[in-house]
Amino acid sequence: MRFTGTENYIATDDLNIAVNAAIVLERPLLVKGEPGTGKTVLAEEIAKAVKAPLLTWHIKSTTKAQQGLYEYDAVSRLRDSQLGDSRVSDIANYIRRGKLWDAFTAPERPVLLIDEIDKADIEFPNDLLLELDRMEFHVYETGETVRAERRPIVIITSNNEKELPDAFLRRCFFHYIRFPDRGTMEKIVEVHFPGVKARLVEEALRIFFDVREAPGLKKKPSTSELLDWLKLLLNEDIGAETLRERDPRKLIPPLHGALLKNEQDVHLFERLAFLNRRGS
Repeated sequence: MRFTGTENYIATDDLNIAVNAAIVLERPLLVKGEPGTGKTVLAEEIAKAVKAPLLTWHIKSTTKAQQGLYEYDAVSRLRDSQLGDSRVSDIANYIRRGKLWDAFTAPERPVLLIDEIDKADIEFPNDLLLELDRMEFHVYETGETVRAERRPIVIITSNNEKELPDAFLRRCFFHYIRFPDRGTMEKIVEVHFPGVKARLVEEALRIFFDVREAPGLKKKPSTSELLDWLKLLLNEDIGAETLRERDPRKLIPPLHGALLKNEQDVHLFERLAFLNRRGS
């Protein structure tokens, strides 16, 4: 069971090493990187590569660690007792399994994605320390212990919105997905747009990396935004010649709404175009 990327996912050598090391060590793989660099998709492609089911737990600011284990629906039980429902005699009917419970008891070794863990409360990672370390937890309402027969492959993503506790980090294998260089980006584009004209890709990548390097940019466009932009360029039949224009009035890229995602960055490029016009 070795991961080497897939037809739809270009993985660098260091990322392949990290994934396989985490699998061998049976530790969660903590993946950080800029938004849009393929952290979430990585878990999906690992599951495909090793032919394992994928379980996904999307974390929100309101998510509690207990929800990943189980939840006891006391309100429903109280309501059913008032209605005389016979199910109330068995408390197990009101236990809702979480994603970790599903992963621990899955018939096949699954890939468990805990997506954007840094969105939750700062105590969230600490509240999962023992469960992820021992791969078991106790259900107090029923008295049972849920234990993984085989440790799932756990992928945890973070956008660095919050610092994660040291005790949590010690239990993970860490990898930072660096932003793809031009050569890797060309391979990614080829995967998503096979046979696309090389001249168009060359000009699009030139503009894309120029935009990313613009001083003062609030949000740099990501890989996913590049792919969206290329899709629009192809759909509108905008060729390499149009992208190659040096007209300072057109400094801002065509269909720039796919690349620039806030008014500050749009205004930045409008100011740069104005300064270019004055200097020409």
